[in-house]
Amino acid sequence: MQTLDNPNLASTPAAFDTTIHRRKTRPVKVGDITIGGNNPVVVQSMINEDTLDIDASVAAIRRLHEIGCEIVRVTVPSMAHAKALATIKQKLKQTYQNVPLVADVHHNGMKIALEVAKHVDKVRINPGLYVFEKPKGDRTEYSKTEFEEIGDKIKATLEPLVVSLRDQNKAMRIGVNHGSLAERMLFTYGDTPEGMVESALEFIQICQSLDFYNIVISLKASRVPVMLAAYRLMVKRMNELGMDYPLHLGVTEAGDGEYGRIKSTAGIGTLLAQGIGDTIRVSLTESPEKEIPVCYSILQALGLRKTMVEYVACPSCGRTLFNLEDVLHEVREATKHLTGLDIAVMGCIVNGPGEMADADYGYVGKQPGYISLYRGREEIKKVPEDRGVEELINLIKADGRWNDPE
Repeated sequence: MQTLDNPNLASTPAAFDTTIHRRKTRPVKVGDITIGGNNPVVVQSMINEDTLDIDASVAAIRRLHEIGCEIVRVTVPSMAHAKALATIKQKLKQTYQNVPLVADVHHNGMKIALEVAKHVDKVRINPGLYVFEKPKGDRTEYSKTEFEEIGDKIKATLEPLVVSLRDQNKAMRIGVNHGSLAERMLFTYGDTPEGMVESALEFIQICQSLDFYNIVISLKASRVPVMLAAYRLMVKRMNELGMDYPLHLGVTEAGDGEYGRIKSTAGIGTLLAQGIGDTIRVSLTESPEKEIPVCYSILQALGLRKTMVEYVACPSCGRTLFNLEDVLHEVREATKHLTGLDIAVMGCIVNGPGEMADADYGYVGKQPGYISLYRGREEIKKVPEDRGVEELINLIKADGRWNDPE
């Protein structure tokens, strides 16, 4: 059969490209993990424990790391907390392993930052709080002179930390938050994504002037549209300025439950799909351990990391020949430890083989009381429904792709 060339398809292949092409960024090492470059998107979270409680903090960091959190953040509100991190780091090495740690420093934190930089792999600072500007209630504007004077003060305060991190070959995250922009940024740019971007650029340029480039940038907001606009504008401005710093993505204060997960996915997933983002944190008002599965689910759904079995399942309809929800649960429980496989569970033959064409294995209701098992597009055998899961496992074993769960 003759097929005609479609000039529209030939001229716009990019419109049909199903591969996510990630933005080219410089690699930034954080302990033994590298953010950016050609490395996988890195998963992060943050412990809730008071850093002065050494044992609780070590246990919390270990719990997160064991379930896949690759970089762990801790808060350091005082000099005592900063010094405690030396003990935490040492105890992790002695009792577990050297987990990459990030310290959060706020509110006039130069002395704290200088101390904590000795003990962690990355220091996160918030440009709106690192040099705190006390608001003036009667202010109507910032003069150019005032703006520059504060900029000079910021550089003088930031320089010792930059030099320390540079000389130790450690990293910094310049973490802008929409809710804590400095007053002069608010007066100059308004409560806008532009203000967030300019705040980050001011700190980046100080770092560059000191020959320091181990920088990761974040521009978080609790409103998804603001977060999206800020990151997109940041990429645009960095491209204009010849910068290639990796980006840490997150929707701050996303909340809890289903909505917190959806909100985080809407923001983080949208940018990742556009190739923007090198490391992520899902911020939930729940235990930190619950953030990690959401991170991996976002990355898996976009094809950026393969950390679990991918299940393809139809939504069920009047044609479905078995209880799809129960069978999917049974298949999942039996196979969920087989990282890297794609398994399809389809209720009928109408769409089954076509919709599951990319799956490694298929479990399809082909006639009442029987299941057809597929390897890719090939039907392998038909078995009674009550033996379907057992025979699926046998097929995977026969292919040498089975391993027993731990």
